[in-house]
Amino acid sequence: MDDGDDIVMRSWTGTIIGPLNCVHEGRIYQLKLVCDKDYPDKPPAVRFHSRINLACVHPDTGVVEADKLPTLREWRREYTMEHLLTQLKKEMAAPHNRRLPQPPEGTFFFHHQ
Repeated sequence: MDDGDDIVMRSWTGTIIGPLNCVHEGRIYQLKLVCDKDYPDKPPAVRFHSRINLACVHPDTGVVEADKLPTLREWRREYTMEHLLTQLKKEMAAPHNRRLPQPPEGTFFFHHQ
């Protein structure tokens, strides 16, 4: 959780360690998940902080585009943030993403506050 004083627990930081046997292997990716008042009926907003090149991630903002990730597009109330992170990790290893050239490790998307 990002803010220990946030009693509604809306903002979270997630970490994904890149899966084996692909360009993401051993990399550590940080992302932010924000649950609005409609969560868990609606999915959280997800944005990578670490730079990554994935088909479902906007290349300039790091936002995971819901229409390009089945887990977000077909969200179900019983899905959890853990399920979402697991699906993103599987997406990294998918044939269309596993060999995409990646930005230098340790670089981040710039976010306006």
